[in-house]
Amino acid sequence: MRFRDFHKNIKIRIIETFTSRFVGGMIFPFMTIYLAHHFGTKTTGLLLLMTVFIGIANSFVGGYLSDQFGRKKMMLIAELMRFGAFIIMMVSNSPFFESAIMTYLMMVINSISWGLAGPANEAMLIDVSTPEQRKLMYSVTYWANNLSIAIGGILGAMLFQHYLFELFMALCLVQGVLVILVAYFIEESHSPKNDSIKPTQHIMKLFTNYKLVFKDKLFIIFVIAGILVFSMELQLTNYIGIRLSKYMPTQSFLFWNMDGITMMGFLRSENTFLVAILVLFVSKVSHLLNDKATLIVSCTLFSIGYGCLSFFTNVWLLILFMLILTVGEVFRVPVEQSYTAAIPPDDARSTYMAINGLKYNIAMLITSLTITLSTYLSALTMAIIITGIGLIGTLLYFVIIPKLEERIAIRSQSSAIL
Repeated sequence: MRFRDFHKNIKIRIIETFTSRFVGGMIFPFMTIYLAHHFGTKTTGLLLLMTVFIGIANSFVGGYLSDQFGRKKMMLIAELMRFGAFIIMMVSNSPFFESAIMTYLMMVINSISWGLAGPANEAMLIDVSTPEQRKLMYSVTYWANNLSIAIGGILGAMLFQHYLFELFMALCLVQGVLVILVAYFIEESHSPKNDSIKPTQHIMKLFTNYKLVFKDKLFIIFVIAGILVFSMELQLTNYIGIRLSKYMPTQSFLFWNMDGITMMGFLRSENTFLVAILVLFVSKVSHLLNDKATLIVSCTLFSIGYGCLSFFTNVWLLILFMLILTVGEVFRVPVEQSYTAAIPPDDARSTYMAINGLKYNIAMLITSLTITLSTYLSALTMAIIITGIGLIGTLLYFVIIPKLEERIAIRSQSSAIL
């Protein structure tokens, strides 16, 4: 299986993802600092919380609409909304006019756009790929995401403060190209029956569809397991970062003196560039490995690695455990996403992907809770709790994967007969 064998939509999505996240990575990771400068820290926290909840609610709507009206239509609407939002953000941070309020409102529009497009994007990748292609597809996508965000973040750190207007100009230019790609080159992968039903019936159907998804216990347990494991990753910039900044003594590492804050930045860079390198290797060998064993072993390495990062403060141990958990990460992600792609029925893929898309937000709540607990508990207790969260998710995977594989096999047989 090679990149050139992918459907045209997949190739465009990978290129689009790399480009948009590269430019976006120079801006959006630093917007919290921008908002805090204009509104204050407390107000910024509330504004960002509102944005998260708006994005969550809109994701449910986007998943339903994508299944009802088609993937491309929702993607195009979302990209056009985002294009308009970016233009207004550019104007609101120009040499002639500045408005933090308009900038924030356009950030909300951008969040709404992601909610509309996210489930459709994920569902489209599943629509146009085969089970044999998905591990490579997700590996390449994961590689592109990490590399683009890493490079964009480095450039953004240098340019954001003094060249924000120019960065928004570049973002608008890229977004304009993306609108053209979606409008004229992406092919529709899901054409539902255009039954004419009233808006009130759509509302009832939306709730009915999600009620059916929540009744799918196997899928819900799979999502919970994913949330618990993924929450490990968010600990680095939250609890682990706070602990290192407070308690890690300055240490010599090769030619540098490393304090806690510098160490956190180094660990993030180590993870990003190791992912970029290792994914190329994993994509070539993953098809030779058993999916269940790969997922369980990789999640175990991932959880133990982050658990150790949350306890140790020695530079060499931190670097070692980051290497270990990154190996687990690059093997885990493609297999986990391949299982995710195999679960939803064909006519409800976006709806299922909308529920799966809640992983980040719920994992952030878990991470916030660990920060609160750390004010009352010892470092060792916190390390045990953090490791336990990841291992519980791993155990859930261990229990449900056989049932999941049985469902996938039955569905494949049914499809072959049809």
